[in-house]
Amino acid sequence: MSVLQQGDRQEAFARLSRFRGDFYDCLNGRGDALFELTDALLCTDGPVRTLVDLALAPENRRGHGALYGGLNNGHMDIGRLRRTIAGLPLPKAADGRLVLAVDVSPWLRPDAATCPDRSFCHTYGRGDAKHQTIPGWPYSIVTALETGHTSWTAVLDALRLRPGADLAAVTTAQVREVVQRLIVAGQWHEGDPKILIVLDSGYDAPRIAHLLAGLPVDILGRLRSDRVMRRPTPPRVHDPKGGRPPKHGSEFVFGQPDTWGVEQAVTVTDTRLYGKAIAQAWDRLHPRLTRRAAWTDYEGPLPIIEGTVIRLTVEKLPSGGVNKPVWLWWSGTGATAADVDRYWQSFLRRFDVEHTFRMLKQTLGWTKPRLRSPQAADRWTWLVTAAHTQLRLARPLAVDLRRPWERKAELHKLTPARVRRGFRNLHAKTLSPARAPKPSAPGPGRPLGSKNRRPVPRHDVGRVLATGEAYARPAHHKKGTKPRRAGSQAS
Repeated sequence: MSVLQQGDRQEAFARLSRFRGDFYDCLNGRGDALFELTDALLCTDGPVRTLVDLALAPENRRGHGALYGGLNNGHMDIGRLRRTIAGLPLPKAADGRLVLAVDVSPWLRPDAATCPDRSFCHTYGRGDAKHQTIPGWPYSIVTALETGHTSWTAVLDALRLRPGADLAAVTTAQVREVVQRLIVAGQWHEGDPKILIVLDSGYDAPRIAHLLAGLPVDILGRLRSDRVMRRPTPPRVHDPKGGRPPKHGSEFVFGQPDTWGVEQAVTVTDTRLYGKAIAQAWDRLHPRLTRRAAWTDYEGPLPIIEGTVIRLTVEKLPSGGVNKPVWLWWSGTGATAADVDRYWQSFLRRFDVEHTFRMLKQTLGWTKPRLRSPQAADRWTWLVTAAHTQLRLARPLAVDLRRPWERKAELHKLTPARVRRGFRNLHAKTLSPARAPKPSAPGPGRPLGSKNRRPVPRHDVGRVLATGEAYARPAHHKKGTKPRRAGSQAS
């Protein structure tokens, strides 16, 4: 090993140890129990099934009572932890640009009637039940994306969405805080390329771009294939009949090619997975806004939010599914061929977030605990986030402990699960500030045969109307009432 490589490893060890120390400083209440729980989460062999299994790990020197006590009654300075993660080295694109992806992942709790603040979460199933709404806690997660084919992302923020929350407004506030933390941490300076925010089709990309005006960000969002955009307002021509001048230009209908006109830029790229990829771009297109839904209380005339529409078609799909075009909307104008290539490739990197969600849920056991309090769920979510961050920092230090049936992989291409497999060897060499537990005896608990006289309250799943009021079930839908048949007349 060369001197430079040895120096890089020492710096990586020092960076990992500093983060572990800073993470411990963020745990203000029952910090020793929470810190050792995170170590057990990192060092346990195989996927995490239950929290009780983590209490049996050698890294967790406390019992299962301290484990649940830390999650239920502990305290964590989440704001300080957010600033600490924002100051760590982050992946960037080839041009030095930060690319952030925002997506919602649900923590499903369908049978937890005693859990408050549950919402209906949209999920994908198999077979005939592909689209379902299941009660749970939805979390909005912001990650920094890497370039190339990888399953690594840098988780920067996680926020639980409350029932009836305006997704665009909450996402805007979350992204604004993340971007401001990155600027304060020195991740972006004046003159650097704008930070690119990548969104899926569930977000209102034009509205989010309007709300984030003034920040050094570009918005790239996916649009539905049945959308209709408008061109810029045509020059005003004197009409002898009079009348109000038009506010919008002609229509750009996604499903009608005869309304598209001439493209601003066209690129053709040969890819390994998708074959020939063709991207077409049309400049200065905007949606026609109306005073309803989110724009009901908007003061003044409705804005015209112009951007660039990109249509991406590929020759084939690796999964063999239905090959449909992908429509994207970029908040900038005047796109060149290089810009079009960069943006559609950045959007495809958004799917790396799905690998992160799979890692958090299936390997680190993010949604496995049956916690009752949403505050305890938030603490556990940030413990999992801190564990994933430590895996990312330990990436250059990992050794490939592959199974006999697994393929060999280069050290810099190890997946997060394979880095976690050897984290126990790194744990012995890094900083562990948690103190040893004090000897104690378990409490007496409730006497045998006594009844629980304080039943846990039940909570309905949060259903909020567009006006912000709580949903009330109609009287004729309640149990015990006979439904009114169509065509019946009152006597």
